[in-house]
Parts: sequence; C-alpha cells; structure tokens
Amino acid sequence: MDTILVRGNGPLNGEIPIAGAKNACLTLMPATLLTEEPLTLTNAPRLSDIRTMTELLGSLGAEVASLQDGQVLAMSSHDLTSHTADYEIVRKMRASNLVLGPLLARFGEAVVSLPGGCAIGARPMDLHIEGLMALGAEIDLQDGYLHARAPAGLKGAVYEMRFASVGATENIVMAATLAKGTTVLKNAAREPEIVDLVRCLRAMGAQIDGEGGSTITIQGVDRLHGATHRVVTDRIELGTYMLAPAICGGEVTCLGGRIELVQSFCERLDEAGISVTETPRGLTVSRKNGRVRAVNVTTEPFPGFPTDLQAQMMALLCTAEGVSELEETIFENRFMHAPELTRMGARIEVHGGHARVTGVKRLKGAPVMATDLRASVSLILAGLAAEGETVVSRVYHLDRGYEKVVRKLRGVGAQIERIKEPTAHD
Repeated sequence: MDTILVRGNGPLNGEIPIAGAKNACLTLMPATLLTEEPLTLTNAPRLSDIRTMTELLGSLGAEVASLQDGQVLAMSSHDLTSHTADYEIVRKMRASNLVLGPLLARFGEAVVSLPGGCAIGARPMDLHIEGLMALGAEIDLQDGYLHARAPAGLKGAVYEMRFASVGATENIVMAATLAKGTTVLKNAAREPEIVDLVRCLRAMGAQIDGEGGSTITIQGVDRLHGATHRVVTDRIELGTYMLAPAICGGEVTCLGGRIELVQSFCERLDEAGISVTETPRGLTVSRKNGRVRAVNVTTEPFPGFPTDLQAQMMALLCTAEGVSELEETIFENRFMHAPELTRMGARIEVHGGHARVTGVKRLKGAPVMATDLRASVSLILAGLAAEGETVVSRVYHLDRGYEKVVRKLRGVGAQIERIKEPTAHD
C-alpha cells in the first residue's frame, strides 16, 4: 500500500491549478442515462472515483471514452443492456446511487444496490426513496438492493425534503426532467454542484428553474438530447490548497478559483488572519501577519462552511494562537483525523460532534494513517508545517478526490513524495 512522505520546509510560493469538481462530475456522468444522444463533459478530474463511475455506467451498457488525458469524457447511453447497478461496483462509492433517478425516469425501472463510500457516518437513502415515490415510483428493498418501478412513468409532484440532502436533490431533479407535468422540490440543497447539474440538464433540453435556491421547479419534457458541458471548479480542492500557504506561509495562487464557491470558508480565513484576493486568474492566498488566530467553525449545508473542508481547517487551527471550537453538524464520525493529528503533537479534545483545538506553536512529524478522503489530505497539510518527517499511510483514500496532489504541492515548493509499495516481483 502506497504512503506519502512529507517534510516540513517552510513557505510555499507559486501557482496550483484547480481541477474540475469531483462531486459535480460524479453527478453529471449519470445524466447520460437520461438520453440516447451523446453527452460530453470537459474539465473532468482524473480520479479513482471517476473511474468507478465509468465502470458502473459501462456495466449498464453505456459507452464512456476518456479523452485528452482524462479531462474529457465522451459518453453515450443509446443502447443500454442492464438496469441493475451491482453491489460489487456500488459499494466502492456512494455517488453510485445517482443512477437510480435517471434509470427510473427513462426506462421505468431500476435495481440499485445500497451504496458505500467513506466511513463517515450513516448516509441513508430515505430522502431519495421518498422523493422518487412522491413522483409515483414503487420502491422495495430486497437483499440490499432497491427495486424501483414506474410502470406508468413518473408524474410531477410537490415534495419537501426533511433535510437539504445534496444527493437526494440531484436524484430527484434528474428523475423529474422526464416526468409528466411539473415537479416542485422544496428545501432543495443549494450547492454549486447542483447548479452545475441543472446547467448541464438545461443544455440537454430540460426545463428547470430555481437552482441555487431552496425551491427548484422542473417542467417535465418528453426527451432530452445530447450536449457538451464544462465541469465547474472543485471548491473542495480549491479550499484545500488555499490552506497550504495559510499553514506554511508564503503566497499561492489557486488557478480557476472564485470566492463565490467558498464564501463562508473565506470569511473564516479572514477571521484567522489569512488574506484572500480574487484575480482574473484565481484566488491568491497568504498570511496577513505572523501566527494564525483561532476561530470557531460550524459545518452547514451550502452556503455555510463545507463539511468537506472541516478536517483541513482543523489542521490549520492546530497551530493557531488560542482555542478553536469546531462543530460537525452534517456527518457523525467525522473527527477520525483528530487522533492522528494528536500523534503529531496537536491538542484536540473531541466530544461527539464537537472538537476543541488548543493551538501549539509547532507540530512534529510522525507516522499517521488516513481514515477517509478529506482526513488524508488534512494530514498532508499538517505535515507540511510540522518539524521533521510525516509518513501518511492508506493514501488510497486520497486518490478518490485529489488528482496529482504530489505534483501540485511540489510545484509550489513542498517537499513531498509518494512512496510506492514494492510489488511481489520487485
């Protein structure tokens, strides 16, 4: 199993290109199932999760061609051979459940395994199921598979979600594009990835209004056509790399970044003493003066502070002046990185969904283990500012959400390398 070796070596300076959004691309790819015409995505990230979704779509009979070093995905679902998303693929990644709505809308049936992904708490399918049933679907759970049918087709309805779930919003919106009549989805999630999905669906001929707000209205159409769509910038990768100069010092420009994607995150950085300047090329980040100040963080659905940046923010606050309080309101079990940061000398107390971080002057390198995708990169960030060497194991988590992380950080002066595990014949 590969490891990543990080040596703390002072300020970082230069530019880091930010990739297309993983979570947006994983939502856009199943949209190909809604039409028999080609759908092409540009600015696609090159990640293992994208390969998993490619495998899943291929198992259904869709064609997915990876072009231009993986940054263009050309897809076609003109001749599907299956409506079953098998457990062996779905278990690898939670976003696999996003084939449910499109398959049900276009073909009137779908069999989808309950999903997997990072072990950061129970993320049930109940809102997906309730929303699709509100559109007239019949759904049963049998042997770990959701069996969904809509023999007379889906029908528009008014549905209000109990929680603004991103995945459920995406599944319901895609399904409603081909439903008969008008669907009004209330308490919808507002994330930029949903706005990006709606823009793509609209380019395919869907009639949708209200994206980015809490109510989305979808007027069903008889069919959708092909389109070409550019994947939005990854706001989580953006926020992650913005923290590198915040932690280490120096000045880094994150190419393609926009403040509107990370507004609440930028507000916390400003409070901590980090300067963020928007330019035509991206976001330039540097420390204002001296040591970072402690701040309090509460994760919330967009436009609040993203849960997917909580672990990375904790890494920053480990060396801040003062005491920071972090509250995780989205997922349980999302402080699993805290014990690993403690191994590096951090002072962290965790009580349920709350963490109290008392800043220390310097972290110390140590062997640590990644527990999930965002935790893995938080340990790398901490290692960049630590004294000595940090060795991060189980970095396969990292490959799910960050492309070329070693190359990007080396490009701004970080001392970081990936150590390949020797194979049996080496």
